[in-house]
Amino acid sequence: MDDAALVQSAAGKLIDWCAAVRRPLPWRLSPTPYHVWISEIMLQQTRIEAVIPYYARFLEALPDVAGLAAVEEDRLLKLWEGLGYYSRARNLKRAAERIMADFGGELPREAAQLKTLPGIGEYTAGAIASIAYGEPEPAVDGNVLRVMTRLLARDDDIMLPKTRADIAALLRRCYPRGERAGLLTEGIMELGETLCLPNAAPRCEACPLKELCRVCRTGQTERYPVKSPPKARRIEQRTVLLLRCGERYAVRKRGGKGLLAGLWEFPNEDGSLTEAEVRALIQSRGGSVLALAPCGEAKHVFTHVEWRMRGWRAALSEELPDLLWKTPEEIRRDCPIPTALKYYEKKL
Repeated sequence: MDDAALVQSAAGKLIDWCAAVRRPLPWRLSPTPYHVWISEIMLQQTRIEAVIPYYARFLEALPDVAGLAAVEEDRLLKLWEGLGYYSRARNLKRAAERIMADFGGELPREAAQLKTLPGIGEYTAGAIASIAYGEPEPAVDGNVLRVMTRLLARDDDIMLPKTRADIAALLRRCYPRGERAGLLTEGIMELGETLCLPNAAPRCEACPLKELCRVCRTGQTERYPVKSPPKARRIEQRTVLLLRCGERYAVRKRGGKGLLAGLWEFPNEDGSLTEAEVRALIQSRGGSVLALAPCGEAKHVFTHVEWRMRGWRAALSEELPDLLWKTPEEIRRDCPIPTALKYYEKKL
């Protein structure tokens, strides 16, 4: 059986399997274009279990495109707080503004038009088009690449754009329309998330494709998928300052560009500063230190950089200029603090 015929046979089995066993995830219970879009953006780089409460809270606050387009950025980022990759939230708002202006408040149904919106690439466009609109359009992510390269026993490096394009083209040739399109998209995702696992032995005995899968027949599942190693992360040392004056702590808002753009943070500096260096830094900015003590070390991993942080708590006799001063309650209520600094927010 050639690759095209194998994929065609596998697609039919996946559709039937998905219809019978798929998990009742919230966005599947109401697969409107808006709901599919929000869920797919949230699910990027984030586990399903973590997304579910955020998804419910987000839709309660912003139930439609119009609400998302109109929301203030700080409110949006507060709703997103803890999910990370905050550019996703900003792109949602930018896209919603475009949808209101150019598409009458409704997400377009064609993948080509969806891809013109901020934050929507090949995968998300395919997911919305197939799941919400029943268009014959695949959605190819890491799960799909893993399932397909194992099914076909392909040695192509899944980190290469050409591999993704080739798999998408092969799938597109056999994609159905209507409800079955959505079931096929969800079926491949479901298989990759529950059985054809990335960091554990695949559960081939329970797989609906075990009789078709070339890798399953040869028992060489550990060889697939072929994936070139990622680049090493850059390590950055940082010093985080919890500056307190009376009942209020210092915070500031990051600029509009770069890592964690537009989020609120506690003052922090490059490097791992000693007690003497922290004291001298505060004094150089006009502060008088009443007490100074360490408040813990933390680490946070971004995609391409890792922060290794040392914290200091300082009691000051007066508030420093150029910083905003808020109570812990105000910070937790009003300021979207990035996940990287949540360890220190708990120290307030």
